[in-house]
Amino acid sequence: MPKKPQVSAIPKLELSSPNPAEETIEGLRQLVPGAFGEDGKLDWQKLHQLLGDFANEEKERYSLSWAGKREAIQAVQRSSTGALVPMPEESVDWDTTENVIIEGDNLEVLKLMQKAYHSKVKMIYIDPPYNTGNDFIYPDNFREGLQSYLEYSGQSARKVTQTQENENRSGRKHSAWLSMMYPRLFLARNLLREDGVIFVSIDDHELATLKLLMNEILGEENFITILTWEKGRKNDAKLFSTGHESMLVYARNLAVLRERKTVWREPKPGAQEIWQKYLALREAYPDDDAAIEANLGLWYKSLPKNHPSVKLARYRHADKWGPWRDRDISWPGGGGPTYEVIHPVTKKACAVPEAGWRFANPEEMQRQIKLGLVVFREDHTKPPFRKAHLKPPAEELSEDDEAMVDDDTEDGEAESDLVGMQVMSSVIYKQSQVAVKHLKKLMGKKVFDNPKDHEVIGRLVSYVCDDNAIVLDFFAGSGTTGEAVMMANQARKTNRRFVLVQLPEPLKKPIKFAGSRNAATIADLTRERVRVAQQLYGRRKGAALPLGDPDPDLGFRAFKLTGSHFLPWDDDTEGDAEKLSEKLRKHTQG
Repeated sequence: MPKKPQVSAIPKLELSSPNPAEETIEGLRQLVPGAFGEDGKLDWQKLHQLLGDFANEEKERYSLSWAGKREAIQAVQRSSTGALVPMPEESVDWDTTENVIIEGDNLEVLKLMQKAYHSKVKMIYIDPPYNTGNDFIYPDNFREGLQSYLEYSGQSARKVTQTQENENRSGRKHSAWLSMMYPRLFLARNLLREDGVIFVSIDDHELATLKLLMNEILGEENFITILTWEKGRKNDAKLFSTGHESMLVYARNLAVLRERKTVWREPKPGAQEIWQKYLALREAYPDDDAAIEANLGLWYKSLPKNHPSVKLARYRHADKWGPWRDRDISWPGGGGPTYEVIHPVTKKACAVPEAGWRFANPEEMQRQIKLGLVVFREDHTKPPFRKAHLKPPAEELSEDDEAMVDDDTEDGEAESDLVGMQVMSSVIYKQSQVAVKHLKKLMGKKVFDNPKDHEVIGRLVSYVCDDNAIVLDFFAGSGTTGEAVMMANQARKTNRRFVLVQLPEPLKKPIKFAGSRNAATIADLTRERVRVAQQLYGRRKGAALPLGDPDPDLGFRAFKLTGSHFLPWDDDTEGDAEKLSEKLRKHTQG
């Protein structure tokens, strides 16, 4: 009897997202192998012994707990078997773009993103539901996961009879909201780079609980600040006008930002206009700094008094590095070094500022002098001053410049040594109606209630992101973050990319746009808003780009969350070709 042909084992294709619990256990196994028993399971007593004094033996301790927390944690640990299906017909520049818009439940999508985007996202901004009533609908079913979403979005034959809504009864108002937020924030943290940052908008209803939740997930030590976004006064308020929102800001690892001496700055209002004027004058007078200074002075005088550049008119001098003004050369706060600095003409030591020299040592002072960044007075009886450029070149900055702040501005506000730049205040003033009017003008009609302001989000993108950063928003709404990234790229000629995720929540009424495009869901609206917005940021069909400007990435690849197209494979054929053939036949028949 002939032997049955043997076949080699077929490798399994991974059909589900990574399991965070398994990854955590594997990480512990590598760090503390002695904490695992012979059965391969974690032995808590051994781990406790190995941790020694670092283990907490108190039975009562400070912690955040709520009804449903166990289920929320389990929701993180369950792998997703969903798939992201390409939608080229809904996309723009599919073959070249690096931007992504995903339609689907963000919990499932965040699980699927773990492999491709793990530790790659520089900035996350989200504007989640504020829990003010029945204002969030997410099809979380901790027992079924993806199936609940498929039913909700009409991709399953089963009908949804009731979606899970935040109900303000039975004491579960905060619990339901926390259970919705916990797994999403947990998975989002894994996507952040080591130097990544997350911004979460919230109002007063859940500000306190959100901070406790983010302390637990991201670590209290990584808290940066709470930004207050003042949107305007409400004159109909009975007690106080609460026209503000808050933004909690956390780092993935604040220690990394400190180790890298990270400094965030933004251009001062009016600085860009001065720089553009300087470039035009430098082109007109290539080697004549005096002519540039004279014309720059005349330009300042021609500006209206309320023009933002007027406040920076002290930058009236010019050299090869751009507009500059004189700046004090003493050590901020006093107590600086008092070494000798010889005057180039009198050959005598210059008078030392009362607070000491600005530069920590003679070598740094001499470096600055050789670069022409220190200007001496007529003689040695007065200390020299230093140049402060509108856009300081790298050569101008000493090792101390990143950490020191002077207090010599005309309006009395602290000004960073990175002149022409400023530190962002923790209070942002921007009327909410500006965003409403912008979106209505952009889309030709009112399409979304309470949209976020793309200029404010774009300001945050420019403030914390490097030129090629990835920005994620998994509560995308009307697509504000997508437009914000495009706007920031246009302003600074950068190549930041966005990833937007939005649930296909039905709109109250379908929206018809010009042409053949309609929006029945918020996910439809997200894509349409980004399509329309691209016309504002650097490209119109048939229009040439300015000489030397990079071709901006204004497209996006659209995807839709759905169930996996693959049947799970259980290889029990043991090399039996006939058994394998029969199993393949059953799979192909569904």
